[in-house]
Amino acid sequence: LLGFVNSNSAMLFLQILAPTLDFNQGPISKIPVPRIVGKEVVESIVESNTSLSRIDWDSFETSWDFIKHPLIKFRQSKALWGDPAHEDFRNNGSVYLSFKAWQTFTEIQFCRLKANEEELNRIFIEIYGLEDELTPEVEDKDITVARIYDAKEDIPESMKGNKYVLTKQDVIKSFVSYAVGCMFGRYSLDVEGLAYAGGDWDDSKYKTFIPDKDNCLPITDEEYFSDDIVGRFVEFVQCVYGRETLEENLDFIAMALGNKGDTSREIIRNYFIKNFYKDHVKTYKKRPIYWLYDSGRQDGFKALIYMHRYHADTTGLVRVDYLHRMQKIYESEIDRMKDLAENSKNAREVARAEKRREKLIKQLKETKEYDEKIAHLAPRRIEIDLDDGVKVNYEKVQTDTTGKIYHVLAKI
Repeated sequence: LLGFVNSNSAMLFLQILAPTLDFNQGPISKIPVPRIVGKEVVESIVESNTSLSRIDWDSFETSWDFIKHPLIKFRQSKALWGDPAHEDFRNNGSVYLSFKAWQTFTEIQFCRLKANEEELNRIFIEIYGLEDELTPEVEDKDITVARIYDAKEDIPESMKGNKYVLTKQDVIKSFVSYAVGCMFGRYSLDVEGLAYAGGDWDDSKYKTFIPDKDNCLPITDEEYFSDDIVGRFVEFVQCVYGRETLEENLDFIAMALGNKGDTSREIIRNYFIKNFYKDHVKTYKKRPIYWLYDSGRQDGFKALIYMHRYHADTTGLVRVDYLHRMQKIYESEIDRMKDLAENSKNAREVARAEKRREKLIKQLKETKEYDEKIAHLAPRRIEIDLDDGVKVNYEKVQTDTTGKIYHVLAKI
């Protein structure tokens, strides 16, 4: 039945029985179901399609059965292919090779699913004698598993409109998201699936890569903190792929992200500052599991936390251990830029110092205004209940005793 209702023969009947495309149980129950000789063939194809689709769905972290990011799988597993022709993809320390391996794997899966769909169509067209009405071919844009391209301009016309199309940038963004999950302990390189989503914390799950201790990852335009998110990301890439290939891997990641910057680390930093949270909110359909403390347009202060590790003192910790430290850093940097501008004889260097000093002054001002807002919330020691969901809790942690909302988290 599953194979039949997903064939174009069944769709032909439904266009007659339900011309308004209201495919409820009424029209579905009226479709004439054939007696199939040798139905084992159909069932085998359906089982194959189900398996292909499940593997694809579980490759993304929004799946309940997500185990590990594919770029990690294709780095770690030598038994994944089972085909000597793909020996080259039984990887060394290259993010690029992991990407090419997953790209090739999805192409194989795509072609298998398409061939299976067309075979099902052929079988049912023959059963119903619809050779004059239908052909078994399925358009590429209607195949519902991921297919990966290097860039948008490489996507052929036949795939336009297929929402399962991914680019190299999409893949690398999802890899960055997984890395952040490992930084917070949501995922671990040592266990499959969710390592932590509330409840009791278990240190034994984290041996290869250690999560952030205080559940706060600052995002700054320079590396001011020891647990700076870019520094931790670089550490993650090195942990997974090795020290020898670190720079080429960072270059590949930066090129795929495509943000501004002169070096790979600058490009990655700009992605975290400008785009990471937007992508996260989009991925989780405005129900983010990572929350961004954000001071505003000047990017004076940004810090990421993991909702499932939030506790009553989290806002206070963010304020005292990070925001106040950030203000002191700005004050020191402003003085340093002033001294540099006054004492340097290099006109270009003076101009750079003055420009940076102006920016730092704006950022410091923004953080002080932000501190006034967050000061209303930190002493409240607001508790959350994970069962209430993201939307309720996101507003709750920003609301004072009078019911006034102070927007200390990024808008979603």
